[in-house]
Amino acid sequence: MALEPDTRGYALPCGRDVEGVWAGLDDPDEHQLSCPDCTAVRASLLVLRQATAELAEEDLEPPPGLTSRIMSAVRADLRRGDRVELFTEGADTARISAQAAAAVIRWAADGVPGVQARRCRVSETGSGAIGADLEIAVDGEHLSPATVRVVRERVLAAVTARIGWPNVTLDLTVVDLLDP
Repeated sequence: MALEPDTRGYALPCGRDVEGVWAGLDDPDEHQLSCPDCTAVRASLLVLRQATAELAEEDLEPPPGLTSRIMSAVRADLRRGDRVELFTEGADTARISAQAAAAVIRWAADGVPGVQARRCRVSETGSGAIGADLEIAVDGEHLSPATVRVVRERVLAAVTARIGWPNVTLDLTVVDLLDP
């Protein structure tokens, strides 16, 4: 017995399907104009087509920093194979991807007002310690040693609470100034 995919779409109570109503949207047959089911679907599809046309006509600019964030994700994906140790009690050694750990660090830094995390590298430094190099951008309104201190505190709290690392060396660098 051969299995064939169901090519029929969502069936209406009248027996027609939505795809058929869509195909005849500009040139409806008599049934589509008189059937209450087809008429309701037709009205919804006309609204959908109008909304789609309006969205297609909008000239949208991507948000600032979108390219930078995409490239950060691409670079992180390339390093997906790197793993660092989770310091757990017991005989078995558990490891976490450096990308996942870096995501926790960037998330903690992004939570500070006026700060945007940029590049983050995580590695084992030996002797039971983890090293993290985090680059951030800060807007002019929040650029101060106090803001950098808050970022450091939140990142260290996040890696302790979310990952369980008791000993992290964090190198924090401000690499860019954002518009407020």
